Order: sequence, then structure tokens, then C-alpha cells
Amino acid sequence: MLAVLKKELKTYFLTPLGYIYIAVFMALFSIVFYTMIFNAGDSAVYAKFEYVIANSIVILTFITPVLTMRMFAEEKTQGTDQLLFTSPRSIVGIVFGKFFAAAAVILITIALMMIYFFILTKFADPSLKVALVALLGFLLMSLSYISFGMFASSIAPNQLVAAIITIGFFIITSFFNYTTDSVMSIFSLMGMYQKFPLGIIALKEVIGYISFIGLFLLLTMIILQRRKSVK
Repeated sequence: MLAVLKKELKTYFLTPLGYIYIAVFMALFSIVFYTMIFNAGDSAVYAKFEYVIANSIVILTFITPVLTMRMFAEEKTQGTDQLLFTSPRSIVGIVFGKFFAAAAVILITIALMMIYFFILTKFADPSLKVALVALLGFLLMSLSYISFGMFASSIAPNQLVAAIITIGFFIITSFFNYTTDSVMSIFSLMGMYQKFPLGIIALKEVIGYISFIGLFLLLTMIILQRRKSVK
């Protein structure tokens, strides 16, 4: 896993890929931050950094493929997936190595988002606790998006199709109703996020995100294992 992790981190940070993701997200986040806080003219909204985070989650829908679409689809297109499958690395190690590398990019993004929290403290008195809980939800949401993006990349014939599948899935599931007694609630990622901006860490929602992540990582491993067996 460590070898794959190092390789993927080099792909993100020795090429423009990771920087593009972070730059695009932070540019859009800056627009949302300015619009909601400095341009709102409402003192009640002034300290709501967590609401800025909540409204920025939609950005993930459209830029997550920057991190995930190439993970397996690129190797399939270039024909280098045979080298991947014939290497001594396990499928589990490959999947987790790629997953944690993308997670590292997300963590860097979250660290940069906190800069805006400290900017806000110069003008208002936002709650650090609530902001951190909102960021925890953002992290879980991001990792969920990555896990599905990896799955889409594993089944798609090329990167473009992987991106379309990923974005399409996120848009469709954003309309799913979140009810705690429904099995389909695991796919309502937006619905599961609702309590985090309130500063509430609900165990059911955390488990829901972890279950979603585990499900699509497992499905990705199954797909890759089948492809490896065919090879």
C-alpha cells in the first residue's frame, strides 16, 4: 500500500493535478465565503462559517473527478493496467493506497479552508467547535465522493466517462430524501450532512458515511479482482 500511496502522492504533487484541484476549490470557496459573509449585510449570517462550508459542498460534485477519474481509467486507456495486476501488490493495497493519497489532498484543502475561519474572527466571533464539526462532515462527504469516484473509474472505459458517471451519480443522489429508517438513506449524502453545520456529530450519520465509503471501496476491489482474474 505504501508504494502505491507514494506513487499517487507524486502524481498529485509533482504534476499540476493536485494543485489544480486545490486551486479550483479554494477559488470557488472564496467566492462563496465573500458572497455569504462580506456581501450578505446580515449580522446574523456574519459568524456562520459553518454555513459557508455547507454551501460549498456542492463544489465537490463537479471537481471530485479531478482526483478520481484517472485512478484506474487512465491505466486502462494506456494499457498499463496489466502491469498493475501482475505486480506483487494486493488489490486491497492498491485501492487503499490510491484512496489515502486522494484523502491527503482533501486534508490539505481543509487546512486551507481554516484560514478563512481565522479571517472571520477579525470581524465576528464564530464558534471553533461548530466549524470543526462542519469540517468533519465535509471530510466524510469528500471521502464518500472519492470512494464512488474510484468505483466509477474502475468500471469506466476512459476518464471522461468516469467523470460523467461520478457527477451524474452525485447530482441524482442529491435529490434523495434522507430518512433514518430507510436503507436508501446511505445514498443521501447531502441529507446525512444536515446536522454537522449545527455542531452535532450524530453517530448514525457518521456510520452512514463510513458505510458508504466501505461499500464502494469494496465494490472497487471486487471489480479489480475480477479484471485481474481475467488477465
